[in-house]
Order: sequence, then structure tokens, then C-alpha cells
Amino acid sequence: MIQIKRVLFPSDFSDLSLQALIYARSFSEAYSAELHLVHVVDEAAMYWMAMGPNSLPVAPATDELVDVSKQELKKFVQEHLQDLKVPLVTEVCVGRPFMEIIRYARENEIDLIVIGTHGRSGLKHVLLGSVAEKVVRKAPCPVLTIRHPEHEFVMP
Repeated sequence: MIQIKRVLFPSDFSDLSLQALIYARSFSEAYSAELHLVHVVDEAAMYWMAMGPNSLPVAPATDELVDVSKQELKKFVQEHLQDLKVPLVTEVCVGRPFMEIIRYARENEIDLIVIGTHGRSGLKHVLLGSVAEKVVRKAPCPVLTIRHPEHEFVMP
């Protein structure tokens, strides 16, 4: 029999993550498993700079982004997880999102990752990559990916 003790739900606080939350919460409650809610502040934002000799970072400082993310995480929990029937663990990490999700899963012995996928295709996918795809390929446990229900199926 499958034993699920810890479910990881990485969130970017988007509407898509709400779709994935439905599944993460259902698995957590069905298996009486801890739900781990993680948000990753993407460190790559710090490297985007304006061009020119007097260039400044375009993004706010990492500390500011972490503080805002912690506030958003708290708000997300209050709005969507107040009546959760299992233990909840929350964390804000800084780094490359797919790497931090995988690191967190390993360090916390996660049994299942439930993650939303933006369903990008073509050039957008090539340029931006896919956090969900990288997590699926490198995760130490099974990964359930959730597409937004409004996306229509297009034959490749």
C-alpha cells in the first residue's frame, strides 16, 4: 500500500496554483499527511540589470522580496487553508525555483509533490523553461502536475 506522510505544494500564489492546491490538499487530508507549502523567491531576478555604465538592479533587494513573499504566504494560508485538517508547514526559500523545490523535497523526505504547470509551449517554453518539467525530471519522489482547466488540448 502507498504511504504518503508528507505532501509538498510549491506555490507562486497564482490562480493556477489554486488548481494544484485542490489536489495537494485532497491527498494530504485523504492520507492524513503533512502539507508543506513552499514559495521560492527566484534569485535570477537579481541578475537582470538595465544596460549602461550606471546600471542598477531592476528587481528589489532579496530581503525585500522575502519579506513580501512571507506576507503573501501568510495571506494565502488565511484565505485558502484556514480549515485544513492536517498539519501545515510553510517556508519561503531563495534560489532557482526547481532546484529549491527538489532540495526541499529531499531534505524533508517528501512523498509526493503536487505542482501546477503553466502549459507553455513553443518559443515561450524554450525561452522560459518549465519549473514543473524540471521538477518532474529530477524529483526524489512522484510528482503530480496540474494544468489549468481552461487550457484546451492542442495536438502537438
